[in-house]
Amino acid sequence: MIKRLILVVLLLTVMFGGIFGWKFYSGQKMAAMMSQPPPPATVASATVKTQTWQPYLRAVGSVAATKGVFVTTEVPGQVSKILFQSGRRVEAGDVILQLDDSVDRADLDGLLAQQTLATLQFERNKKLLKDRSVSRSEYDQSRAQLDSAKATVAAKRATISKKKIRAPFGGQLGIVEVDPGEYLSPGARIVPLQALDPVHVDYALPERHFSQVEVGQPVIVEVQAYPERSFAGTITAINPGIDPGTRSVRLRATLDNPGQLLRPGMFTEVRTVLPERTGILTLPRTAITYNPYGESVFIIQDQDGKQVVQRVRVKTGEVRNGRVEIVEGLHAGDRVVAAGQIKLRNGQQVSIDNSVQLDAGIHGG
Repeated sequence: MIKRLILVVLLLTVMFGGIFGWKFYSGQKMAAMMSQPPPPATVASATVKTQTWQPYLRAVGSVAATKGVFVTTEVPGQVSKILFQSGRRVEAGDVILQLDDSVDRADLDGLLAQQTLATLQFERNKKLLKDRSVSRSEYDQSRAQLDSAKATVAAKRATISKKKIRAPFGGQLGIVEVDPGEYLSPGARIVPLQALDPVHVDYALPERHFSQVEVGQPVIVEVQAYPERSFAGTITAINPGIDPGTRSVRLRATLDNPGQLLRPGMFTEVRTVLPERTGILTLPRTAITYNPYGESVFIIQDQDGKQVVQRVRVKTGEVRNGRVEIVEGLHAGDRVVAAGQIKLRNGQQVSIDNSVQLDAGIHGG
């Protein structure tokens, strides 16, 4: 009985000893594996570069004609002839519409006859005055009647002339808004007329930029109708005051428009050109890690023959063409992680692989 009990105890001791021994061995092996440093993480790198950037002040505006009016009539009358076609170009002084002037011309003939009579009367009294056959007052009266007749004739001729509606300046006509036989009152609109070369672009900038703009400063204009083209011009006028409602300053740029591609009313994106900025430090946008507490990058350092990373806080500026301006935190030539930084930690060893271009406009360093 005692022998059997001892045998059972020995058997249990061997079994539990084996189990605990295996557990201890596995734990030691796992601890040894955990104590080994992790393999280097594979990342792509980029170098902090020094660039020259052309800064702009961006705004939106609209195209306006340098001259633009609705051609109207100063005198009433019935449309006799329309001497233009909608959309055609005219020169200053071209007749575009004729009002009926037949009655005015008949009146002019009568007025000319009265002027002739007044002339004869004046000449007769002029001769008689020398012989003292008429009084000085009769002579003066005949001269006044002649002057009045001449003024009446001139006024009628001016009325007849105004019934020829002429283009006040050269430009592009719009769509005619009257028909032959229609009676027009003074001020009635006939057709729009706009000068399209050059053209203006009106836009506004916040008041904080007032000191950065001046007359003669170049601008670049883009319109949605021609997305692949840009148009160059210069600032020609700046409002002297700031709009108290929007706290902005209104500007006007003038652009040559020989092909008349720019038309009044077009929506424009305007870039006011500022002096070039040199010595700007830049990085690819993918190298920046954005967090609520600020931006950072992983800088790559050589340590005991190995490449390790260290997180560095940076201050960023403008973003352009996939690259970010670095205002503070880095120097030209510094190498940083451009991709693969999500699982990195300070002091971790990395392996650089720039064989794949990660994004357009971003090149490994």
